[in-house]
Amino acid sequence: DAKHLVPNKMRDFFCTINLDQEEVFRTQVVEKSLSPYFGEEFYFEIPRTFQWLSFYIYDKSVLQKDLRIGKVSIKKEDLCNYTGKENWFMLQPVDSNSEVQGKVHLELKLNELITDNGSVCQQLVVHIKECHGLPLINGQNCDPYATVSLVGPSRNDQKKTKVKKKTSNPQFNETFYFEVTRSSSYTKKSQFQVEEEDIEKLEVRVDLWNNGNLVQDIFLGEIKVPVKVLRNDSFQAWYLLQPRENGNKSSKTDDLGSLRLNICYTEDYVLPSEYYTSLRNLLLKSSDVQPISASAAYILSEVCRDKYDAVLPLVRLLLHHHKLVPFVAAVAELDLKDTQEANTIFRGNSLATRCVDEMMKIVGKHYLKVTLKPVIDEICESPKPCEIDPIKLREGDNVEINMENLRYYVDKVFREIVRSSISCPTLMCDVFYSLRHLAAKRFPNDPHVQYSAVSSFVFLRFFAVAVVSPHTFHLRPHHPDAQTSRTLTLISKAIQTLGSWGSLTKSKLSSFKETFMCEFFKTFQEEKFTESVKKFLDDVSSTESKEPSGVSEPVHLKEGEMYKRAQGRTRIGKKNFKKRWFCLTSREFTYHKQQDKEPIFTIPIKNILAVEKLDESSFNKKNMFQVLHGEKPLYIQANNCVEASEWIEALCRVTRCNQKRLSFYHPSAFLNGNWLCCKATAESTEGCARCTADVPADTQIEIDGDRETERIYSLFTINRSKLQKLEEACGSIAVYQGPRKEPDDYSNFTIEDSVATFHTLQQIIDILEKLSESHEKYQKKRSSSAKYGSEENPIVGKVS
Repeated sequence: DAKHLVPNKMRDFFCTINLDQEEVFRTQVVEKSLSPYFGEEFYFEIPRTFQWLSFYIYDKSVLQKDLRIGKVSIKKEDLCNYTGKENWFMLQPVDSNSEVQGKVHLELKLNELITDNGSVCQQLVVHIKECHGLPLINGQNCDPYATVSLVGPSRNDQKKTKVKKKTSNPQFNETFYFEVTRSSSYTKKSQFQVEEEDIEKLEVRVDLWNNGNLVQDIFLGEIKVPVKVLRNDSFQAWYLLQPRENGNKSSKTDDLGSLRLNICYTEDYVLPSEYYTSLRNLLLKSSDVQPISASAAYILSEVCRDKYDAVLPLVRLLLHHHKLVPFVAAVAELDLKDTQEANTIFRGNSLATRCVDEMMKIVGKHYLKVTLKPVIDEICESPKPCEIDPIKLREGDNVEINMENLRYYVDKVFREIVRSSISCPTLMCDVFYSLRHLAAKRFPNDPHVQYSAVSSFVFLRFFAVAVVSPHTFHLRPHHPDAQTSRTLTLISKAIQTLGSWGSLTKSKLSSFKETFMCEFFKTFQEEKFTESVKKFLDDVSSTESKEPSGVSEPVHLKEGEMYKRAQGRTRIGKKNFKKRWFCLTSREFTYHKQQDKEPIFTIPIKNILAVEKLDESSFNKKNMFQVLHGEKPLYIQANNCVEASEWIEALCRVTRCNQKRLSFYHPSAFLNGNWLCCKATAESTEGCARCTADVPADTQIEIDGDRETERIYSLFTINRSKLQKLEEACGSIAVYQGPRKEPDDYSNFTIEDSVATFHTLQQIIDILEKLSESHEKYQKKRSSSAKYGSEENPIVGKVS
């Protein structure tokens, strides 16, 4: 959210998230507010290098261009300082001198020239090769040029490249020469000695500009390189463009307002798969370790300050290798040992409950969509008043009508849920089956506990949470407005109550904190709803084979608005780009004129031969990719780099097993009678570049096992001191079997078998040391190959 925004009157605001100057997400518009609450969450992989993660607050305008009120920009190197914390940031003014993006490729060299008369001259050679990733100007590729200057206390020699039209990746390939020192007589010294005074004060400055033609040129960024670093060496490197030093200095920053953010940024160097074999195997055999508290996976959760940090990569890794169900069963059994009353079963935030929560989020995406999305859309798009709290009723509201509206929605949501068992993923059913039987074994005299064990997850922690936060589960694109959010909250409360075994009895209803909810539930027939819940819970916790829903219904994978190039049709003799709604399922890839309209064009998934990026030079457009199938390639432009990366990955994943996938493709388009990449004139010519590597074949779960193992290695490394403390605790218990005199050192750890736990800890520490050595070797190799100003090696980064 934001507060105290300017101008000091009620306006409509929205916020964008940008990688450098490229917008990757935007929030909904919050109307008539000075302190808008957005309440939105975004999670994305970062597909390219970047310098700044920025957030811009806009004042929405109907007739004019939206006005940028201010921004929060965080340098990539500083993101770790804010990770996992909620912070208020003062908005900074938006200054064109500080809005930069991209990088420039330079070669710099000092030459020593001997003139005809024997004098010596020092000459600086600046070869500006190319730029990459320059920003769009007003939504279009820019017309860039560069100025190259040699700047000193008493000189400013400037030269200029040619203007390159409509490109964000200009190829300049121009060389400029500058005299660095005055000519002097050649001496007997074997090497010319550069005058220190001159060298120390000189620098090369390269400024990038967008040619404005009839309007003012726009600054795109600059780089400065001191001449003294060159000496008699040659440097060829990529340099990230920087803002001007005087940007923002004269602007007031105390009256624009502030923005509250919660950022989580992770960055991992993922080594080749063979480096992780030992750690991966140790983690995967966790469910076989007796007791489970002595396993590597359990120890990971013990040493992490926040269990969620451990749960996400752990669940994904175990899912990827089909080891999750036995592990969940083992930690749930340990959880039940400490549960004394049946009515509190699986209600805490233990390792078991968090693993099940995360599993449901990952594998239950499609299940939620086919079950709840239609009714959630109806509630959000055609909302009816549902407030039944007398204190919150607005003037003119009729509580009886509102109660009828709420009852209509609750009935509809409940009906969709209890009819959905056939769509429940098999993995969820397997987990629920284990939980049900473990609960019955722990409380053999309670006939209802087997149902409450399952309902505590599927109703309370899955459906009810998805109803109240549909945007978090991708059921809606944005956070609902205040009134709709209140309606969803009431529906969610009702679903929790209906799904909780035995909660409709009179004794349970009397314990409601809100009397208005008690009155509302008196209209429900207990027996009817209880039987429906019982049947549903029986179905979703059964291991009997059901008719797989995927056979009769395709899995919905991704949808969104992008631009596609017309296939063969022309407008005034020129092929054009049109905005279309794209939809990807496990069966077909389609585009439509508008969302929910019939498809204009359909490509069966089995017919897709390759999905690859398309060079910007093809159409002078960024973020393009191509879908190769039986007919002409389908050229598509995404709205930003994150979206393009997500679409390519999703399409590659679903087509990976296609039998006729291509090995080679053309990275550029076929235009004016030839392929732009290889200049071949036949359109049927085989591709000139090898297709990119395959991705995991699972169409519903995006998991990179090596990456998750690297994240776990990082967590163990961060918490190395706790591993050592746990190791000491195991040693103390093993040596001294009497009463624990100093329990504070390890009372927070679960140690059932000190010998087995100690053995696992030694294995973990040994593996960490070997992996640490591999990382150090990689870092040394990376740093030794990097030159001053060179581009960073690719790493894996993600932001939420």
